[in-house]
Amino acid sequence: MNEVWLERRLKKVSKRQHDHRDPFQRDRARILHSAAFRRLQSKTQVMGSGQSDFYRTRLTHSLEAAQIGSGITAQLRCKYPQLCQTLFPVTDSLVEAICLAHDIGHPPFGHGGEVALHYMMRDHGGFEGNGQTFRIVARLEPFSEHHGMNLSRRTLLGLLKYPQTLEKLSNASNHSVIDNFRQLKAGEWHPPKGLYYDDEEIINWLLAPLSETDRELFQQIKIQQKGHNKTRFKSLDCSIMELADDIAYGIHDLEDAIVTGVVNQNDFDTHVIQKLLQLDDAWILQYCQSLTSNLFSEQHYLQKDAIGGLVNYLITAIELTDLNERYTNVNFKEPLLKYNATLPKVTMQVLQIFKDFVYNFVIKQTSIQRLEYRGQQIVMELFEALSSDPLRLLPKNSAKRWQQAKDNGENEYRVIADYIAGMTDDYATRLYQTLFFPNANSGYNLS
Repeated sequence: MNEVWLERRLKKVSKRQHDHRDPFQRDRARILHSAAFRRLQSKTQVMGSGQSDFYRTRLTHSLEAAQIGSGITAQLRCKYPQLCQTLFPVTDSLVEAICLAHDIGHPPFGHGGEVALHYMMRDHGGFEGNGQTFRIVARLEPFSEHHGMNLSRRTLLGLLKYPQTLEKLSNASNHSVIDNFRQLKAGEWHPPKGLYYDDEEIINWLLAPLSETDRELFQQIKIQQKGHNKTRFKSLDCSIMELADDIAYGIHDLEDAIVTGVVNQNDFDTHVIQKLLQLDDAWILQYCQSLTSNLFSEQHYLQKDAIGGLVNYLITAIELTDLNERYTNVNFKEPLLKYNATLPKVTMQVLQIFKDFVYNFVIKQTSIQRLEYRGQQIVMELFEALSSDPLRLLPKNSAKRWQQAKDNGENEYRVIADYIAGMTDDYATRLYQTLFFPNANSGYNLS
């Protein structure tokens, strides 16, 4: 592995006596022990955080994604032993670290909170969960004074899902003017997927080892007729993380909805089984014969076995793809960009069927959308209040950062977005009650 990908922005680090860990084991430890990671335990995944102690949170989802990511690398090592020997470190710590950290930047209340912050930051650089993840690990988390967790360059590259800034991806033509927060339509204010211009210097450091042609290609944009523009490419490690994330979302999160009765057997048969039966995959056709009865069985071990079988089917199908061979006019020199982990066409269709079902029958369910809308309102109200008098209402550290940003001609509104994005669902709700409910008791220090 090229040593340049092991470098960190802050060269001077504490020397630990007899520390024999590799750089990625250190990265994983810094993520696991961070406050931002712990806060995921009280942030909504699919079902509302706090509604039940059974539901997955962003924390348990991230743990499952890390386990799946480790399984993917094990499969790739088995299928491509010589190639993987040059592409991957000896341990699975790299991919596990990336999967553990991938949701760290998501704000309270799921996509409702993300839409709310993007709307409030619409004239100040926007907001997006993946961009916030990058900002936390590279700048905000107090492992170091100014460099966040000071992760290795390769770990940061693996967290870079969309390697362009929001300004270059944004298409604001769908945005409508609203008179008050209550009228905000979430569908019109979903952010583009990307990074913040405020973090451009970190992006430049991260991508410095790439040749000019590799960087230009890596940051290439697909122009969309509708909605925001999109980036085209991800690194190898990021492609593994994204597959692990999708499998955890599409398969494991489905378990929550089934066990708690949010989805029913008839809808599953109609919108999953019937679609799976139309695919040209002998294993799926066989598996579908008992899948519904096992998933909806009162015998929980049958549910677990069915879920495990699906996850194993998806993981074992993953391949390494040479993007230079797949696409015309693509010629990456850097191996970490040249190769991606991918699913074969039919297997990807299987995963998409499950993801679509979770989206349409769980996430879009009215009761969950109402909770998301409530969270959206809380976040917008908090942002408006805090930005009205930051030095008075922000906690001391954030108020100091706000003043420094303002004095240095930087984006002081980003500091307010950072503070709100770091809140858990419970914390945001309590602060909202403290600010706006006359008889509210915060219950703990909200500084």
